[in-house]
Amino acid sequence: PVTTTSTTTTTRPVTTTSTTTTTRPVTTTSTTTTTRPVTTTSGGGTGGSCTAVYTVVGQWPGGFQGEVRVTAGSSAVNGWTVTWTFANGQTVSQAWGAAVTTSGSAVTATNVAYNGALAAGAAISFGFIGTWNGTNAVPTVTCSAG
Repeated sequence: PVTTTSTTTTTRPVTTTSTTTTTRPVTTTSTTTTTRPVTTTSGGGTGGSCTAVYTVVGQWPGGFQGEVRVTAGSSAVNGWTVTWTFANGQTVSQAWGAAVTTSGSAVTATNVAYNGALAAGAAISFGFIGTWNGTNAVPTVTCSAG
């Protein structure tokens, strides 16, 4: 007789444990404030035979850079003085291309040795660094020759 043997092996199912950790994405917030340069020009002032135009060429919180362009009129100028009064408490902390003095809010800028003589229609510029708080209104400037 033939004997058949059958073997059955039972294997328990494989159990796989998976651990999933979910982490929220990290959110980084960065705020950048960019203050664009303010270019503001006063109407200019005349007196004698010169004109002056005041411009704010750059501004940042608490400070600014100003420029004043002095132009001789139809005749040559031998020396010039530009004056203005700040309306909002601004101050001048340093200047170049002019001798600048202040008395309270009044500012007086006079030529230096190398830029006082201007031919008819010629122009020069001087600049300064100033401070401000709240408002930096552009003042009206006056230029006088001589």
